[in-house]
Amino acid sequence: MKLSIGSGLFLLNLLIIVLIAAVVLFPSSIIRIILGLPFVLFAPGYVLLAALFAKKNSISGVERVALSFGLSIAVVPLIGLFLNSVPWEITLESMLYSITSFVLVMSVIAWFKRKRLSKEERFDIEFQPGLPKWGTGRWDMALSIILVFAILGALGTLGYTIATPRAGEPFTEFYMLGMGSDIADYPRELVMGEEGQVILGVINQEHEATAYRVDVTINDEKKSEQDLMELEHNEKWEGEVSFVPEVVSENQKVEFLLYKEGETGSYSSLRIWIDVK
Repeated sequence: MKLSIGSGLFLLNLLIIVLIAAVVLFPSSIIRIILGLPFVLFAPGYVLLAALFAKKNSISGVERVALSFGLSIAVVPLIGLFLNSVPWEITLESMLYSITSFVLVMSVIAWFKRKRLSKEERFDIEFQPGLPKWGTGRWDMALSIILVFAILGALGTLGYTIATPRAGEPFTEFYMLGMGSDIADYPRELVMGEEGQVILGVINQEHEATAYRVDVTINDEKKSEQDLMELEHNEKWEGEVSFVPEVVSENQKVEFLLYKEGETGSYSSLRIWIDVK
């Protein structure tokens, strides 16, 4: 006796509805990971195959499962590339709704193609009580076993990576803005003795509390020093830093050197060039 659940498209779309509800209602729930893995790694490829190969004998069940994972890994980055080329940002919500739209469109196409086929020609997911039959030959059975272990291994590795993320490489972000908080609005021309100003920013990503200072030099000559408060991990400092040129010349290099506490060499540097009249 065989049990049939059709193409599985209804259950797949129902799973996606539950996932969307979980994202909205439980932003930090483990349910999102459990439902999200098949949503990203299996659903896009499966509905694409359902739309392309609606007939039962088009491809075997083993090939359908394997290609579903492979095509999903190819389709999802393409969706991300599309989002990156339009004004939308690549966020959890935009990826969720974009993949959902793709699955829905492919499901509708697959439904129309199945409707044109006779019941005997349609691909259906069937279960038969008892021990599973791996195939008609040794190669089929070996391929099926390898595929099952490969899928389980990939899912296990991905789940472990998500559950225990490795800390990223420690670093400090050092940036400069003009006084209008614009990355291009830097002083270009000054009169000798006139004060120039920029906005410097420091973001600590060192995974530990770190103290910083900034030295300001003009043409490699130190003019001032600014001590910054100690920043915790992920803490940000942003403030105005001034400098006063004392020599008339063109293309004077104004450099801002960032130092970590206890280190003699500068960690990072930023520079601008000014003309002084």
